[in-house]
Amino acid sequence: MRVLILGGTAEARALAAELHPQAHVVTSLAGRVTNPRLPVGEVREGGFGGPDGLAAWLAAERIDLLVDATHPFAARMTASAVAASAATGVPLLILRRPGWTEGPGDTWSRAGSLEEAAALVRERARVFLTTGRRSLPVFAALPGRWFLARSVDPPEPPVPANVRVLLDRGPYTVAGETALIREHRLDVLVTKDSGGPMTTAKLVAARETGLPVIMVNRPPVPQGVLLAESVAEAVAWVQG
Repeated sequence: MRVLILGGTAEARALAAELHPQAHVVTSLAGRVTNPRLPVGEVREGGFGGPDGLAAWLAAERIDLLVDATHPFAARMTASAVAASAATGVPLLILRRPGWTEGPGDTWSRAGSLEEAAALVRERARVFLTTGRRSLPVFAALPGRWFLARSVDPPEPPVPANVRVLLDRGPYTVAGETALIREHRLDVLVTKDSGGPMTTAKLVAARETGLPVIMVNRPPVPQGVLLAESVAEAVAWVQG
């Protein structure tokens, strides 16, 4: 059994570990993060050249099953996986951890896009921005705001004029997130609905400190595609 995992997430690494060595697992990484956490098994880095390139690679490598375990906001890669699966007949499963849900004590505003989230940031706000380094240009044109932007790798311009970039990688702690909120006198947290436990500490810290949250909704999963919300479900699909 030859399985291609479109990876880059904790779920992708866990799935590769569960399947290896019973299956020949190849995990593809987009190469957007310096020094990524590598899964077990074979690793392929770099893009495929769109859906046609992915379809050609699936055929050339005689892949039996395709699992899209990319980030919930990697909509372009998911669209390529759907198209390549349809073109080649290679069965596809999308592995997506559930999104976050608002609980007692939370003060959330939902945004349909990064642009909508930027429009919700009021003037003179001090913003904790955890939407990834590629999102900073969306916020660069907002005057009168101060940003604490956290990312794994340094962002490329344009970036907001008043920004402090914090290079860090999760998982994070509630105590650490609370300290950041208080030290920088932050007014609002802007984040993507990525789901998962690695970065929930910021949401707990926001709740406990009364910090409002602007939550960017994730893109919908394409209709008609099999979806698993846990690694165990994905393992069962592969083995079945």
